[in-house]
Amino acid sequence: MIVIKHRGNFNNTEKFLNGAKKIRFVNILEKYAREGVSALSDATPIDTSLTSNSWDFEITVTKNRYAINWINSNVVDGVPIAIILQYGHGTKNGGYVQGRDYINPALLPILDKLSENLWKEVTKL
Repeated sequence: MIVIKHRGNFNNTEKFLNGAKKIRFVNILEKYAREGVSALSDATPIDTSLTSNSWDFEITVTKNRYAINWINSNVVDGVPIAIILQYGHGTKNGGYVQGRDYINPALLPILDKLSENLWKEVTKL
């Protein structure tokens, strides 16, 4: 025979979870998404400024997930220019242009601040 005895309740847990439901995560994400657009624009290698000025973001919300998608609308002949700047590309005459990692270093401090801010919001409940 197994006997389980307990005392107490889940009041604190329920209070925390109900408080977390009230946090406006989208507002926080939007702030950092805009900072990300600015950081990406500043970090993008500039030739004509078209790619640098073409950054934007989308926030998607599903039942279990929030996501920031940074997008760049500068596409030439089906080729996303921001991506070939990041990863490199072949040239018409058979050469290769080395990519430059500018996206990750631009977004890392933004993502760190976002993570820290979200943690503070959740733990202050």
